[in-house]
Amino acid sequence: MLIAQEKRKENIAEYILYMWQVEDTIRACNFDMDLLEEKIISQFSSNNKIKQEISNWYANLIVMMHEENIKETGHLAMINTIINDLNDLHKQLLVNKKDTKYLEQYFLASPNIHEIEKRLGREPVNEIDTCLTALYALLLMRLKKREITRETLEAMQTFSNLLALLSNWYKKAEHGEADV
Repeated sequence: MLIAQEKRKENIAEYILYMWQVEDTIRACNFDMDLLEEKIISQFSSNNKIKQEISNWYANLIVMMHEENIKETGHLAMINTIINDLNDLHKQLLVNKKDTKYLEQYFLASPNIHEIEKRLGREPVNEIDTCLTALYALLLMRLKKREITRETLEAMQTFSNLLALLSNWYKKAEHGEADV
Protein backbone atom coordinates (compact mmCIF):
# COMPACT_ATOMS: atom_id res chain seq x y z
CA MET A 1 0.00 0.00 0.00
CA LEU A 2 2.71 2.47 1.00
CA ILE A 3 4.88 1.61 -1.97
CA ALA A 4 1.87 1.67 -4.29
CA GLN A 5 0.82 5.11 -3.04
CA GLU A 6 4.30 6.52 -3.61
CA LYS A 7 4.65 4.98 -7.06
CA ARG A 8 1.16 6.19 -8.00
CA LYS A 9 2.21 9.77 -7.22
CA GLU A 10 5.62 9.63 -8.86
CA ASN A 11 5.51 7.32 -11.88
CA ILE A 12 2.30 5.76 -13.17
CA ALA A 13 4.10 3.10 -15.25
CA GLU A 14 6.04 1.90 -12.20
CA TYR A 15 2.77 1.88 -10.25
CA ILE A 16 1.15 -0.39 -12.84
CA LEU A 17 4.10 -2.79 -12.84
CA TYR A 18 4.09 -2.82 -9.05
CA MET A 19 0.36 -3.54 -8.94
CA TRP A 20 0.80 -6.41 -11.40
CA GLN A 21 3.44 -7.80 -9.06
CA VAL A 22 1.05 -7.42 -6.11
CA GLU A 23 -1.65 -9.29 -8.04
CA ASP A 24 0.79 -12.12 -8.74
CA THR A 25 1.92 -12.14 -5.10
CA ILE A 26 -1.69 -12.49 -3.95
CA ARG A 27 -2.15 -15.35 -6.42
CA ALA A 28 1.11 -17.00 -5.27
CA CYS A 29 -0.20 -16.85 -1.70
CA ASN A 30 -3.48 -18.46 -2.87
CA PHE A 31 -5.48 -15.43 -1.70
CA ASP A 32 -4.61 -16.44 1.88
CA MET A 33 -4.45 -13.41 4.18
CA ASP A 34 -2.55 -15.35 6.86
CA LEU A 35 0.15 -16.21 4.33
CA LEU A 36 0.24 -12.61 3.06
CA GLU A 37 0.58 -11.41 6.67
CA GLU A 38 3.46 -13.80 7.25
CA LYS A 39 5.34 -13.33 3.98
CA ILE A 40 4.62 -9.69 3.07
CA ILE A 41 2.94 -7.51 5.66
CA SER A 42 5.14 -8.60 8.57
CA GLN A 43 8.18 -7.41 6.60
CA PHE A 44 7.10 -3.76 6.87
CA SER A 45 8.79 -1.94 9.71
CA SER A 46 5.76 0.15 10.53
CA ASN A 47 3.59 0.63 13.56
CA ASN A 48 0.55 -1.58 14.09
CA LYS A 49 -1.86 1.02 12.70
CA ILE A 50 0.03 1.18 9.38
CA LYS A 51 0.35 -2.61 9.25
CA GLN A 52 -3.41 -2.88 9.75
CA GLU A 53 -3.97 -0.43 6.87
CA ILE A 54 -1.65 -2.51 4.68
CA SER A 55 -3.50 -5.67 5.70
CA ASN A 56 -6.85 -4.05 4.86
CA TRP A 57 -5.46 -2.92 1.50
CA TYR A 58 -4.44 -6.50 0.62
CA ALA A 59 -7.80 -7.81 1.84
CA ASN A 60 -9.61 -5.29 -0.38
CA LEU A 61 -7.49 -6.29 -3.37
CA ILE A 62 -8.37 -9.93 -2.74
CA VAL A 63 -12.06 -9.07 -2.72
CA MET A 64 -11.70 -7.04 -5.92
CA MET A 65 -9.80 -9.83 -7.66
CA HIS A 66 -12.52 -12.32 -6.71
CA GLU A 67 -15.31 -9.98 -7.78
CA GLU A 68 -13.59 -9.25 -11.10
CA ASN A 69 -12.89 -12.96 -11.62
CA ILE A 70 -9.15 -12.54 -12.12
CA LYS A 71 -8.07 -15.27 -9.74
CA GLU A 72 -5.96 -17.09 -12.35
CA THR A 73 -4.92 -14.33 -14.75
CA GLY A 74 -5.76 -10.79 -15.69
CA HIS A 75 -5.53 -7.42 -14.04
CA LEU A 76 -7.73 -5.25 -11.90
CA ALA A 77 -10.17 -3.08 -13.84
CA MET A 78 -8.82 0.05 -12.16
CA ILE A 79 -5.34 -0.75 -13.50
CA ASN A 80 -6.66 -1.53 -16.98
CA THR A 81 -8.44 1.83 -16.98
CA ILE A 82 -5.18 3.62 -16.21
CA ILE A 83 -3.45 1.72 -19.03
CA ASN A 84 -6.18 2.77 -21.44
CA ASP A 85 -5.87 6.37 -20.24
CA LEU A 86 -2.13 6.19 -20.79
CA ASN A 87 -2.65 4.83 -24.28
CA ASP A 88 -5.11 7.62 -25.07
CA LEU A 89 -2.54 10.17 -23.93
CA HIS A 90 0.11 8.34 -25.97
CA LYS A 91 -2.04 8.62 -29.11
CA GLN A 92 -2.67 12.32 -28.43
CA LEU A 93 1.05 12.94 -28.13
CA LEU A 94 1.67 11.18 -31.43
CA VAL A 95 -1.06 13.14 -33.24
CA ASN A 96 -0.29 16.56 -31.76
CA LYS A 97 3.47 16.23 -32.33
CA LYS A 98 4.20 18.89 -29.67
CA ASP A 99 6.85 16.84 -27.87
CA THR A 100 9.61 15.97 -30.33
CA LYS A 101 11.50 14.04 -27.65
CA TYR A 102 8.44 11.79 -27.19
CA LEU A 103 8.10 11.31 -30.94
CA GLU A 104 11.79 10.42 -31.25
CA GLN A 105 11.49 7.90 -28.43
CA TYR A 106 8.39 6.39 -29.99
CA PHE A 107 10.24 6.10 -33.31
CA LEU A 108 12.93 4.07 -31.48
CA ALA A 109 10.43 1.93 -29.55
CA SER A 110 7.90 1.30 -32.32
CA PRO A 111 9.70 -1.54 -34.14
CA ASN A 112 10.31 -3.25 -30.79
CA ILE A 113 6.65 -2.84 -29.81
CA HIS A 114 5.52 -4.50 -33.03
CA GLU A 115 8.06 -7.30 -32.64
CA ILE A 116 6.87 -8.02 -29.08
CA GLU A 117 3.24 -7.93 -30.24
CA LYS A 118 4.07 -10.68 -32.75
CA ARG A 119 5.80 -12.75 -30.07
CA LEU A 120 3.01 -12.44 -27.50
CA GLY A 121 0.81 -14.67 -29.58
CA ARG A 122 -2.32 -12.74 -28.74
CA GLU A 123 -4.16 -9.77 -30.13
CA PRO A 124 -2.44 -6.66 -28.74
CA VAL A 125 -4.50 -4.61 -26.28
CA ASN A 126 -2.67 -1.41 -27.18
CA GLU A 127 0.92 -0.25 -27.58
CA ILE A 128 1.28 0.92 -23.99
CA ASP A 129 -0.02 -2.39 -22.66
CA THR A 130 2.53 -4.13 -24.87
CA CYS A 131 5.38 -2.05 -23.43
CA LEU A 132 4.22 -2.70 -19.88
CA THR A 133 3.75 -6.43 -20.52
CA ALA A 134 7.26 -6.68 -21.95
CA LEU A 135 8.80 -4.81 -19.02
CA TYR A 136 6.92 -7.01 -16.56
CA ALA A 137 8.20 -10.10 -18.38
CA LEU A 138 11.72 -8.68 -18.05
CA LEU A 139 11.19 -8.21 -14.32
CA LEU A 140 10.07 -11.83 -14.00
CA MET A 141 13.05 -13.03 -16.02
CA ARG A 142 15.38 -11.13 -13.69
CA LEU A 143 13.66 -12.55 -10.60
CA LYS A 144 14.07 -16.06 -12.03
CA LYS A 145 17.70 -15.25 -12.89
CA ARG A 146 17.15 -16.09 -16.55
CA GLU A 147 19.62 -15.05 -19.19
CA ILE A 148 18.60 -11.87 -21.00
CA THR A 149 20.12 -11.03 -24.36
CA ARG A 150 21.64 -7.66 -25.13
CA GLU A 151 19.03 -7.16 -27.87
CA THR A 152 16.20 -7.76 -25.40
CA LEU A 153 17.70 -5.32 -22.91
CA GLU A 154 18.07 -2.69 -25.63
CA ALA A 155 14.46 -3.15 -26.72
CA MET A 156 13.26 -2.96 -23.13
CA GLN A 157 15.19 0.25 -22.63
CA THR A 158 13.26 1.85 -25.50
CA PHE A 159 10.02 0.88 -23.73
CA SER A 160 11.28 2.16 -20.42
CA ASN A 161 12.32 5.49 -21.93
CA LEU A 162 8.99 5.89 -23.71
CA LEU A 163 7.00 5.07 -20.58
CA ALA A 164 9.09 7.46 -18.49
CA LEU A 165 8.22 10.32 -20.84
CA LEU A 166 4.58 9.24 -20.97
CA SER A 167 4.44 8.99 -17.17
CA ASN A 168 5.69 12.57 -16.90
CA TRP A 169 2.95 13.71 -19.27
CA TYR A 170 0.37 11.74 -17.30
CA LYS A 171 1.48 13.35 -14.05
CA LYS A 172 1.24 16.80 -15.65
CA ALA A 173 -2.20 15.98 -17.04
CA GLU A 174 -3.43 14.84 -13.64
CA HIS A 175 -2.34 18.15 -12.16
CA GLY A 176 -3.88 20.16 -15.01
CA GLU A 177 -0.45 21.23 -16.26
CA ALA A 178 -0.39 19.40 -19.59
CA ASP A 179 -1.25 21.03 -22.88
CA VAL A 180 -1.62 18.02 -25.13
